[in-house]
Amino acid sequence: MSNPAFTFDHVHIISADPHRSAAWYVEMFGATIARDGTAYGASQIAVELGGMTILIRGRRDGEEPVPARPIRPFANFASHNGWGTDHFGFLYQGDLTALCDRLRAKGVTFPVELKRGVNGSLLCYVAAPDGVSIELMQR
Repeated sequence: MSNPAFTFDHVHIISADPHRSAAWYVEMFGATIARDGTAYGASQIAVELGGMTILIRGRRDGEEPVPARPIRPFANFASHNGWGTDHFGFLYQGDLTALCDRLRAKGVTFPVELKRGVNGSLLCYVAAPDGVSIELMQR
């Protein structure tokens, strides 16, 4: 471990509709709602998935969020083509092809369909609410 003083805590998403977004993670991935409250005058929901916390919050007074750029495929990779966080990823312990079939049946879109990554692992990108991109990987 490079520096044991640090452990990962959360990803924070600004959402136009935090409750709808949180419900999406619950429905699509089986996440759980750990907390549902308010912070600085806006809804803030803690969603837990795979040992990770995804904080989803609404717009706070004074903010004027702009839509995220959509992820798009390039020659051998996919990117939002902008500075900052591009996506976050989950390693899926199971049949990723079957999971993608179930997600597609629920209306989930895949800006990057299933393919083999650099290390040979199966991966895809899911379009989540609020312009968020999630990489799903199977090894």
